Amino acid sequence: MRKLLLAAPLLALSLGGCVSFGAKPPPTLFNLTPDHPAAAGATSSGTYANAIVVLEPTADQRLDVLRVPVQVDPSSVAYLQKALWVARPARLFQHLIAETLRGRGTRLVVEADPGMGGLRLSGHLIDMGYDKATSSAVVRFDAVKEGPGGRVETKRFESTVSGIEAKPEVVGPALNQAANTVAGQVADWVG
Repeated sequence: MRKLLLAAPLLALSLGGCVSFGAKPPPTLFNLTPDHPAAAGATSSGTYANAIVVLEPTADQRLDVLRVPVQVDPSSVAYLQKALWVARPARLFQHLIAETLRGRGTRLVVEADPGMGGLRLSGHLIDMGYDKATSSAVVRFDAVKEGPGGRVETKRFESTVSGIEAKPEVVGPALNQAANTVAGQVADWVG
């Protein structure tokens, strides 16, 4: 009986190295950081009728994950090894656009839809990944601008950073650069 009582804790200790409570994170996590964020202490105020509401864009399933897509050919997608996004790309892109607009300091910017007036910016994130055929980081976004009174405008934005290897240490910064270019273009379009 005594041997059995001593064996149970030893068995538990030996199995402790085999138990894992989550996947090991990859060596590289990607995030989008604005080139021109709002300054510390900057404030803005107004009403929802005058605000810009930035909504999370929709995205296809290949972008609605934390993995970084690699377009292998026109019909095949793989994912970049040893790299993940810190959050879904569409959510990161929403925050990047909102912060880019805030950095311009011209209007109140909110990221939740109060359901009242104002200018609403939404859209569809078509691509935010690596294109193997062109060795490029690509960000492509179809923006939808919905103004008061029901006026709707759409515009496609795209930025490519070419000549990069499919390695996390260069793909991450290139995607951040391309996303910032698109966010700036969208901010110019919104006004």
